[in-house]
Amino acid sequence: MLRALAVDDEQPSLEELLYLLNADPRIGSAEGAGDATEALRRINRALESGPGGPEAIDVVFLDIHMPGLDGLDLARLLGGFARPPLVVFVTAHEGFAVQAFDLKAVDYVLKPVRRERLAEAIRRAARLRDTTPLIPVHEPDPDHIGVELGGVTRFVAVEDITHVEAHGDYARLHTAQGSHLVRIPLSTLEERWRPRGFVRIHRRHLVALRHIAELRLDAGTVSVLVDSVELQVSRRHARQLRDLLLRRTTS
Repeated sequence: MLRALAVDDEQPSLEELLYLLNADPRIGSAEGAGDATEALRRINRALESGPGGPEAIDVVFLDIHMPGLDGLDLARLLGGFARPPLVVFVTAHEGFAVQAFDLKAVDYVLKPVRRERLAEAIRRAARLRDTTPLIPVHEPDPDHIGVELGGVTRFVAVEDITHVEAHGDYARLHTAQGSHLVRIPLSTLEERWRPRGFVRIHRRHLVALRHIAELRLDAGTVSVLVDSVELQVSRRHARQLRDLLLRRTTS
């Protein structure tokens, strides 16, 4: 029996999809989420529960066009998880099928959803769930962090990260080559990377001291230049930052 999560920002479409899912005998439970952020919170609980836990989710039935994070963004994030749920896209738009299957989608179902077509997607998800072995989770590499790029997990060197920006329970890592969104709170990265020279300068920003090019003072405000990006330093963090930079230059 599959445990399903349906994600759609249009309430009538969500209710119809849940009705069809609950009518299929292979679906043990089906929940709904009105946007990707709500879905991520629910999936987070599922991952913490484990594959056999009471909060587990086997498959996500996912709309594409939604406010904020869209369905493709959500699928990219899930691709970076150690044990992500399967993804079936359910959308009114034909033009994203190639991107969807590049993201390892199980199926791509067009709206209006027909019962027989949805049943085929459920069959495929059930078959994959029953035949995919669990991948063991290894200890993280302290020198690298895994990020998802086009459905493939790459490993970014921590020393290449210039600064980190908070996005709720997520964080955006910035490097000279680009940025990557990861499912780790900024507070966790702050604690993990403090010994590696990262310091909090604002409730939204964590920076690598070695990548600070300038410390700027202007009319009582403090900012830093990091990889050509100017970042504001909050008052509560300004003194600590100045002390750290001073010790760094005199040591």
